[in-house]
Amino acid sequence: MSAAGATLSDVTETLSAAQARRIALAAQGFTRARPKGVSSRHVHRAMERLGVLQIDSVNVFARSHYMPLFSRLGAYEPALLDRVFLSRTTHYVEYLAHEATFIPIEDWPLWQFRMDDFRRRWSGDESWMSQNARTLTWVQDELRGRGPLRPVDLREDAPRERGTWWDWDDVKLALEHLWRTGDVAISGRKGFERTYALAEHVIPADVRARTIPRSDAIRELVRRAARSSGVATQSDLADYYRIRDRAAVSQAIADLSDAGELLPVRVRGWERGGRPLPAWRHRDSVLPRALGSAALLTPFDPVVWFRDRALRIFDLDYRIEIYVPAEKRRYGYYSLPVLVGDRIVARVDLKADRSTSTLQVQSAWWEPQARPEDAEPIARELALA
Repeated sequence: MSAAGATLSDVTETLSAAQARRIALAAQGFTRARPKGVSSRHVHRAMERLGVLQIDSVNVFARSHYMPLFSRLGAYEPALLDRVFLSRTTHYVEYLAHEATFIPIEDWPLWQFRMDDFRRRWSGDESWMSQNARTLTWVQDELRGRGPLRPVDLREDAPRERGTWWDWDDVKLALEHLWRTGDVAISGRKGFERTYALAEHVIPADVRARTIPRSDAIRELVRRAARSSGVATQSDLADYYRIRDRAAVSQAIADLSDAGELLPVRVRGWERGGRPLPAWRHRDSVLPRALGSAALLTPFDPVVWFRDRALRIFDLDYRIEIYVPAEKRRYGYYSLPVLVGDRIVARVDLKADRSTSTLQVQSAWWEPQARPEDAEPIARELALA
């Protein structure tokens, strides 16, 4: 459907729960008509709204980073996502911008504060990095001399000595530590295996040369979280990019409010201890008249990835049960929330039988918000998957 709606300047400062849901879903792109054919242009546009695309290895149905684009754009060739995000000329790179996510490569400097936090945390004499300096140096030297490498490439040429400093698990840890501190970047993937390189071999020099002060970076990330959320509490805004510094988030909200970019609102039903939760809407957010589409949501979709927000907005008490013993699971191994209009109406536990190219619906559960007419759009959506 089209994005017909109105700017919130016409809406009172008190929003109903249904209005807040529609604003949040509009901010995530669910009011846009799905294109007849999905191109890289559509992918880039979706990423502008999402900001990040979370990566996950679980592949029982489809890996999580393929799903948010399907939810918003409809069926597309997975190879398109691979070309856009994993090619040598990609506009994106991986970093811990929520969990492991794809981010625009020009945003690398925005995360210097997080890289610095990791470096400070691991600077003590008793830290892993301090006690494994030899391993870290060897890994960096290998990447400097040989270019991008997979962990298995390092393993094949690793020194044969074994002692207190050398262990294969330490090499893998070294790569992950160096990635977190920004010394190393992910240069691509082969299959699902990461390829690592020195950051200077992946991130353009002009991007690496930019310096963004911590407070400015956090303010920009809170601004983006607000734009992607539509309407949100402080905890919502902090969780979008997993910013743990509550004082910095609070200051960013104050700065953005003073600038007129965030507008305080009250949402009926958003309460804690019987008191209204402070909330803000982004000044560019829209309130659609209605939403009529259906979508399958991955557990790592921004619409539901913060479980407190999912419960507050959609009355969805949600967790993934892949780590729950089979006999104790309620909704199945990997159940996906199903959105119809502005309601999450069901959960479906899906599995791809790749040998027969069959999608198996192993179980399906209605949510209290479901209506009899929801079955048809859900069936159409499953047929596309």
